[in-house]
Order: sequence, then C-alpha cells, then structure tokens
Amino acid sequence: MAPHGTRRTPPALFTVALALVLLTGPACVPGVESPPPPARTAPAQASGPPTAYGAYVGYGADAVRRVAEFGAWLGRPEPRVGHAYLPGENWSDIEGASNDLAPWADWRRKEEDRLLVLNVPMLDRNEAHLPDDVVRAELADGAAGRYDDHFRTLARRLVQLGVPDTEIVLGWEMNGTTYTHRCAPDPASWKRYWTRIVTAMRSVPGQRFRFDFTPTRGRDAIPWTECYPGDDYVDVIGMDAYDAPRGLSFSQQLTEPYGLLAQADFARAHHKPIAYPEWGLFDNGDNPTYMRGMLTWMAGRRPLYQTISDYCPHGVWRCRDNPKSSAVYRSLTDSQS
Repeated sequence: MAPHGTRRTPPALFTVALALVLLTGPACVPGVESPPPPARTAPAQASGPPTAYGAYVGYGADAVRRVAEFGAWLGRPEPRVGHAYLPGENWSDIEGASNDLAPWADWRRKEEDRLLVLNVPMLDRNEAHLPDDVVRAELADGAAGRYDDHFRTLARRLVQLGVPDTEIVLGWEMNGTTYTHRCAPDPASWKRYWTRIVTAMRSVPGQRFRFDFTPTRGRDAIPWTECYPGDDYVDVIGMDAYDAPRGLSFSQQLTEPYGLLAQADFARAHHKPIAYPEWGLFDNGDNPTYMRGMLTWMAGRRPLYQTISDYCPHGVWRCRDNPKSSAVYRSLTDSQS
C-alpha cells in the first residue's frame, strides 16, 4: 500500500535537511567511532520549552529510585519524566491493582512539573501471542463495551492516588504483531474500542488524562494511520522508534513510509504534539550515528517528552554494551534539555 502522505511543509523539509547535514560521520554501522558534534549545531525550534526527558528504568518501586540515579549519571538534576508500564497478564493488572503504581504516584506528586507516563494494555493476556481470530473476538467485545469497567477502575485509582494528569500510552505498538491489543486483525473494532476506553476513563470525576496514540516506527503489520481513532480521542501522536532493522540508516528512518517524518506531518495535520515513549539502540549495536540522529531530530522537533528504553540492548546507562552511544547521549542530552 502506498504510504500515507500529508503535504510536507517547508519547516518539515528544513528540519530533515538540517538533521541530515548534522549526521556527518560514518554510516549506520556498529562499532565505528563517531564523536558527538558541538551542542550548538543541533537544530533548535524558534519557540517552545525544552523537551521533558527521562528513561524507562523499570516499573517497580526500585525503578523510582533509579530515576534519580539516571540523572546523577548524567550529572544533572533528576529527570522530569517517569515512565512505567502496567502488566497485561490479567484484568487486575490493567486495573492497576498491584503495588507498583503508588511509588510512582508519590514520585510524581513531589514536583509540580513532573510527568508520569504510563503504558496501559487494552487487553489481558497481552503478550500471550494469541491467534488473530481470538484477537478479533476480543476487540469486538471491547468495542461493544464489555471491558469499560476495567478502565473506569484504573482511572479512579489514578485519581485517588493523586495523579489525575497521567500520560496514558494506550495500546502501544498497535500496528505490530507483538501484543494482543494489536490493530491489524480488525482495525474498525480496534478504533471503536479505543474510543470506548478513552470515554470511560474521561468519565471519572477529577481526571485530566492525556491519551497517546503510539505506533512503532514504520509500516509493520498495518499502516498505523489505518488505526487512528480520531482527533477527539487522541491528545498526543507518539512513536516507538528503535534503531532497527539492521542496516537501516537514520536518514532512512526519517523518510521511510510511516517513519519519523510521516509522524511529524501527521501530527501537524491533526494539530497534536508528538512524543517518543520508547526509543533506543537495537539491531545495529552501539551506533552513535543513530544516537546523534535521534537526539538531533528531537531537539528540532520539541516533542512533549521522550524516554529512552534504558536496558540492554537499547540503553545507555544500565547497558554497558553501548559506550560510544552513551557518550553521545550524555553530551547531547546535557546541551538540549
């Protein structure tokens, strides 16, 4: 299928051109030395606050402590963004019934400008690799309202914990094949189900949630634009953007169908901010060219927030396999945030 295309405006082309100029050095090949450029060369947007940054460092109580340790490793104050996930094995998980949410809520409430990002599965048995016919049936049930109460329960819990402004990354990577909450088996039911979840959670008094529509970068199993549930039910256009597949350069990640530029174009057309809840190294190993590329792109785009996945093989602090990329991350994050 032809890639989705909104007409690109001159600012988008300028940002891409500037990013590509900055991506000097070796191509996307692991293990090649590539020192970070001077911070002042990164493209900057004319207005808007610096991007709030953080890292996914786990979702339990220990992870809350690691947020500060991540900042200390950078030699900076504690990051403003904390990123956690609800497990999706059963509906109790999705209702937030474990003890993991309370420490994150405590962390969020300590500083007014902090942001709690929470990935929320849309279906139970979310990593059970269920067949498409089962997924279609589950999505149809969701679209009919069978699961609304679970999400109202989660919303009430978040409000009671004092985090009514949580950033909800709902049904992430829906355009892929990894999760039960995938879109491809029945896009129409998936979209209706998303709107029911958002409506159910917004019905809870006191809530101020934002809902992030976050596909994985590229086409994957289905063009992610075919899963978009509508502007009234989405607040942020996110993207999970890892350095994959092997051999795909960062410039290709920008311009591929349904890639980073397509995300920015789509968000602009729908008057939504962008975000990067997950990103990091992957198939191309310790790749400082990718690291510089993502940080340069984000510096020019000013996403609402970005959180690197900080564990192997993706990370820069807790994964010692990526020393060159780690050096680029420390240099550019310090200059851009």
